[in-house]
Amino acid sequence: MHPRTRQRKNASAMKMVGKLVGRFRVCACLTQAQLASQAKVQPETIASIEQGRRPLLPDLARRLDELLDTKKALETAVENMPEVDLIPAWAERYMDLEREALALSWFENQVLPGLLQTENYARAVFRTDVPALSEGEIEERVAARMNRMDILHQTEPPTASFIISEAVLRDRLGGDTVYMEMLRHVRECTEIPGVTIQIMPLGRSTHAGLSGPFILLETPEHQRLAYTETQRGSQLISASGDVSILERKYAMLRTQALNIEETRALLDQLLGE
Repeated sequence: MHPRTRQRKNASAMKMVGKLVGRFRVCACLTQAQLASQAKVQPETIASIEQGRRPLLPDLARRLDELLDTKKALETAVENMPEVDLIPAWAERYMDLEREALALSWFENQVLPGLLQTENYARAVFRTDVPALSEGEIEERVAARMNRMDILHQTEPPTASFIISEAVLRDRLGGDTVYMEMLRHVRECTEIPGVTIQIMPLGRSTHAGLSGPFILLETPEHQRLAYTETQRGSQLISASGDVSILERKYAMLRTQALNIEETRALLDQLLGE
């Protein structure tokens, strides 16, 4: 079954929590806009939570409990959500957060970060999937990925930092033409205001990212979250202690990677310029 038509196992639990938020809000005689203003979030955030389209995260649950005088009912509901509710189906929840984020910090050691991919590179990535995807599935996924490309060029883009393993830039996914197009694109991205790209060179004796890739983000409400993917799933991390560990890893990775000027020089070298 295609991932976008597969029923989300966590949908009923998310809707239940959303209905609770809506009921408590109405009992407090507040509109969605009024509650959003008091909670210091966007009205769309409250609307999406009440509709079951967006999970209620712990920090916001505690804030709403205080504002609505609900005796920790929402915090308790979030803490006891089924574990699957912490894993967004096919990264849909992460992509919502990515588009709204104030800041993104992305470490990748297997493939170019989605926001830096060209259309042909993305197509080459999806063609390597096992089991093989149909041509229709590949094109649908490529289109969805390309729809994210404007994030770095928005009127108010996020502050974005990328640390990429040199091995990613050595692989020739899709062949030489796709490879050179990808390198030129990454080199151009190093010139985007607010975007920092650093390469983690091969041959290091220490490496803070051996446990795998991850993404850190800061929401408009200044909540810090992390996102990780595995072979068969993905996880949105909101626990402050776990996010802190990944933030410390990222800080160490930035000291171990090439600086901005060295990264540009390596890309120019790979491009033969």
